[in-house]
Amino acid sequence: MTLVALATEDALSEAIGQRLLLELPVVVTLNLLLRKNGFGYLRSGMPKWRELAKRQAVLIITDLDRLSCPQKLVEGWLGSQPAPENLLLRVAVREVESWVLADHDALRKLLGSKRKLPVAPDTLPDPKSHLLTLAKGASRSVREDLVQQNGSVASQGIAYNNRLTAWVHTEWSPERASQRSPSLQ
Repeated sequence: MTLVALATEDALSEAIGQRLLLELPVVVTLNLLLRKNGFGYLRSGMPKWRELAKRQAVLIITDLDRLSCPQKLVEGWLGSQPAPENLLLRVAVREVESWVLADHDALRKLLGSKRKLPVAPDTLPDPKSHLLTLAKGASRSVREDLVQQNGSVASQGIAYNNRLTAWVHTEWSPERASQRSPSLQ
């Protein structure tokens, strides 16, 4: 039995991490979920993640956001020290929503079959915004969950994370998504 700690920025990244671990050809036990909003917690915690990786596997999922290159992010976070063998840092190019957008089959089930979906979601400047734009044309229940209501200060709908995390667990396929998202491979 392999123990795995999963460290993420948000609920959607956590759901994707859980799904990725379920797809592994070996059985793993997810014994720690480590999440706070934003990447600052993840980056500042690198000394802790390194120490933990001496005892068990640690998967960290973060967004590239506005940085130019995933390798620069990894180098900035890890510094000159090599990463422990059990530490895996995965970077979603721009945002984890690019991985969501990459599984067209599952996304059509969520948003409707007539949506024009991005062929290369890793190249989008703002994948979350693109997803929200697509959701505006979805069924009423999906639209109300994902898209912010008029006058709201939130960037997304109140049930954005609930709807998408449930969808990731039941419909989204890392294998299909990795065909359109090199950062997921």
